[in-house]
Amino acid sequence: MTPPALTVLLADDEPLALRRLQRLVSEVEDVRIVATATDGDQALARARETAAEVVIIDIKMPGLDGVSVARALAGPPNGPREGPVVIFATAFDRYAIQAFDLAAVDYLLKPFDAPRVAEALARARAQVRARDAEQRIGELRAIVQDLRAEHPEAVGGGFETELWIDNRGGAQRLLVRDLDWIEAERDYVRLHVGERSYLVRDSIRSLIERLDPACFVRIHRSAVVQRDRVAQLAPRPGGGLTAVLSTGARPPIGRSHAAAVRQLFRRTSNRA
Repeated sequence: MTPPALTVLLADDEPLALRRLQRLVSEVEDVRIVATATDGDQALARARETAAEVVIIDIKMPGLDGVSVARALAGPPNGPREGPVVIFATAFDRYAIQAFDLAAVDYLLKPFDAPRVAEALARARAQVRARDAEQRIGELRAIVQDLRAEHPEAVGGGFETELWIDNRGGAQRLLVRDLDWIEAERDYVRLHVGERSYLVRDSIRSLIERLDPACFVRIHRSAVVQRDRVAQLAPRPGGGLTAVLSTGARPPIGRSHAAAVRQLFRRTSNRA
């Protein structure tokens, strides 16, 4: 099914600049201009009225300037960013740092051309889709939590048995038992399942707290493995250990974790 057109509001106090911007944006596929504005107060009001997904706004305008409009639309400083994605379009480069502090997705420096506008809108579209997917996944998690609270007898120990991940703007269910290992990547975690991997916005600390410790073990500050996937603890060139998984993956074992990991798998083998 074709995704709906990206809804855009344009704001510029110069009529010629606004008309040119309208023409350039209209040339981009799957984009719909829902409103225009010629000053900051009008831009803020129309952005709220139309719920536009993207606002392309000049910075120097009568009334509220573009930065003030973007700040008002972004919501509370410490809260989630629920407002539209913002692209600044201006003749002044000195506002760039301030713009990106407000999480603007792009900064169009006048005069700009059609390819540059298309590039900015492509970035905005990607951010809108990521935000929508994250919201849907959050809603699914809330539903799962409610079901667990209503039926605690059906949940073994209260640990996660499935994860919902972003998949091309949708959401995909991933069974925890299918995970081989988990790798931290800054503000994300990479979930390794066989030859595939999935990047999820989460922290490894938060995720491991939701997984059954009888099944998962942290072997490095940036790596967690499913215990029954570990086939061997092998020496690493230059010292240290690596966990050799049944899939062939070789996540490293951190020096601070090595003794505990050795002891854990020694106890497991003795019980076997």
